[in-house]
Amino acid sequence: MATDTRTPFEEQRSARPQVRPRTEGWQQATGTDGRPLLQFASPKRGKPPVHLADLTVEEREAKVKELGLPGFRAKQLATHYFTHYTSDPAQMTDLPAAQRDELVAGMLPPLLTETRRLETDKGDTIKFLWKLHDGALVESVLMRYPGRITLCVSSQAGCGMNCPFCATGQAGLTRNMSTAEIIEQIVRANAAIAAGELGGDPRKGGQDRVDAERVTNIVFMGMGEPLANYKRVMDAVRIMVAPQPNGLGMSARGITVSTVGLVPAMLKLADEGIPLTFALSLHAPDDELRDELIPVNSKWKADEAIDAAHNYYVKTGRRVSIEYALIKDMNDHAWRADLLAEKLNKRGKGWVHVNPIPLNPTPGSVWTSSEVHVQDEFVRRLNAAGIPTTLRDTRGKEIDGACGQLAAAD
Repeated sequence: MATDTRTPFEEQRSARPQVRPRTEGWQQATGTDGRPLLQFASPKRGKPPVHLADLTVEEREAKVKELGLPGFRAKQLATHYFTHYTSDPAQMTDLPAAQRDELVAGMLPPLLTETRRLETDKGDTIKFLWKLHDGALVESVLMRYPGRITLCVSSQAGCGMNCPFCATGQAGLTRNMSTAEIIEQIVRANAAIAAGELGGDPRKGGQDRVDAERVTNIVFMGMGEPLANYKRVMDAVRIMVAPQPNGLGMSARGITVSTVGLVPAMLKLADEGIPLTFALSLHAPDDELRDELIPVNSKWKADEAIDAAHNYYVKTGRRVSIEYALIKDMNDHAWRADLLAEKLNKRGKGWVHVNPIPLNPTPGSVWTSSEVHVQDEFVRRLNAAGIPTTLRDTRGKEIDGACGQLAAAD
């Protein structure tokens, strides 16, 4: 009589169906080898106009002098832009009236045109659709939480990572955003907050002083792969943390940079000396599934990405976040929680925090959220293995502003 020689691990793997990733309603671009196409280089397009936020303090002063004004005017412009969140020359009465319009046009050219705004019923989440100078569309999402105000910013128009479950990647990469285009999303969000346009209770979000409310946290989880636009993203980060009025005066610890696993850039980030929060979008601990789910896994495998994430912790002392979208019957199996815990614990204790994210449900699709009891079991197993794990809020899903929903449709 035949006997079942399967191990308990193999029995777990066969206990529930395994749904395979596939695109729905669109065709995934592939290369000559038949694999999903990855775009690391930005397509050639007309560059946006040079802006104050693209320049160093010294370059700002030099450009102001080129426009026929003394260099100290650059600091006045920076004060208006980074402290008062305005590019309106009418509000800059400390600048000479005869040259004000020309100076502002030369130093603070328009970068983002708001084409649409969607808000939740409570008004505590706003999704902005911006049109760039060349017609490219990007989105950012502003969210009030107890004790903080978070802005999810885009770093690219489109995305070249071609993940089959992400709306942003469907059209591929349009282009990298400039440093100033990234910064402008924050400045415009701060202007909206100052104008009282973000709902919710100001006493429960932002900073200690209600009259100084502004964005306190940045997450590079909007459109694009931040580490594929490395230089401009890092230049933007330096402006975010530079003291006002030369920058936005933000805390580096409140800035989260995420990646799907561009290992060389992850290693470079660890050596920057800026205490950012770092997040790895892993979504599967096993290469068998992650190859299909995250196409860049064909270049750098899951263990390489986890090693690079651990290296970030070793170099910076900053605990790393693992982002994990829970997808029904695809990557939410209990054995995957066990495997993830095993891999993370293998590299030490106390270095990582896991954020499972219920995928935004689409009825009838393979891309739908896990059942609640399955989510709970996934989280329970990680916590039981000593991995701090918190199920993340899917804020903004009713306005297509949550993770994986940013598609910039006009």
